Amino acid sequence: MRTLSTAVGGFVLGAATVRLLDPRSGARRRAEVLQKGVHTARDAADFTGRSLRDLRNRSRGIWHSLFGPRGPVDDDVLVERVRSKLGRVCSHAGAIEVAAHEGRVELRGPVLAAEYQRVLEGVADVLGVSAVEDRLELHKRTDDVPALRGGAGRPIPRPELLQENWAPGTRLLVGTAAAGLIGWGAIRRDIVGAGVAGIGALLLARCIANLPVRRLTGAGAGRRGVDVRKSIFVAGSPDELYRFFMSAGNFPRFMEHVREVRIAGEGRWHWRVDGPAGSEVEWDAEVTRAEPGRLLSWRTVPNASVESSGTVRFTPADGGTRLDVRLTYNPPLGAIGHAVAALFGSDPKKQLDDDLLRLKSLVEQGKGSGREQQVTRDLLR
Repeated sequence: MRTLSTAVGGFVLGAATVRLLDPRSGARRRAEVLQKGVHTARDAADFTGRSLRDLRNRSRGIWHSLFGPRGPVDDDVLVERVRSKLGRVCSHAGAIEVAAHEGRVELRGPVLAAEYQRVLEGVADVLGVSAVEDRLELHKRTDDVPALRGGAGRPIPRPELLQENWAPGTRLLVGTAAAGLIGWGAIRRDIVGAGVAGIGALLLARCIANLPVRRLTGAGAGRRGVDVRKSIFVAGSPDELYRFFMSAGNFPRFMEHVREVRIAGEGRWHWRVDGPAGSEVEWDAEVTRAEPGRLLSWRTVPNASVESSGTVRFTPADGGTRLDVRLTYNPPLGAIGHAVAALFGSDPKKQLDDDLLRLKSLVEQGKGSGREQQVTRDLLR
């Protein structure tokens, strides 16, 4: 285990050293590392402050619930507490009338049968409620009840550790415990210690990234492993740029790692791109939404080698167009694999920045720096 740890650590350190001392781009990378370090330090200080405030407020809430005054609650205050609770357990909280008198709460109005028990239990748990008078009207469907139409259903409340996003205080506590597991596992220097340290590292990554484990590892994340969002202004009309994107052969002109994009069928494009170590990766994607001059969305077909989706919005701005690009993809090992790729210079976020700059140059000056260096503006028309 000691030999393996030394080998892995040496490999990572060597790769980072080569990238930072590269004669051609090492200075730029060192400057980026310094800038990111300053930014990370500021984020860490801000996160620490938010976490401490969160923990302080939680502590006060727990103390008040355990040892706070248990006297009667003002009726108006109790009604607002109940309404707040209904908003978390009911999809149509506005359809329920709430009245309170000396701790007794009366509920009237229509409610979905699937949410009925959850509503009663939630209101009964509100601080200050001594009894609940049930005057609710149960409905299995919403067709004939205008007050129950529209709105989104409320999922069953889950424990915070099972939720997708964790509060700052929770992240701080779990992250501290994860660091302890890593230290304990490193001290043991055996298989059990390696497993414990691995679990601690996964929990620590979960706290830092605030992403579910499935998105960190890529297992079961679908297309939502990593989200990338970028915007850029291009001196061209939305209609021109939309036509440019709809021409599949234009992508290799500004996307450096794309070898070929061709139309494989109605609404489907076949992509060939550079893969690791000079290999080639192919997949099919289908256009899911196309609004000329406004929006273009696509996603990979089921069982594709790479799961991804994307949207480009074309917004008029100052005589040109602001392109808002959102990509979601699931690399091997999810967000962890994305971080490793970034370490070795294959960061998709950085690649997208470079591709959009080439697109801007291609459209505005007729020059690109991808696989084809020159193209005329007539391609837009």
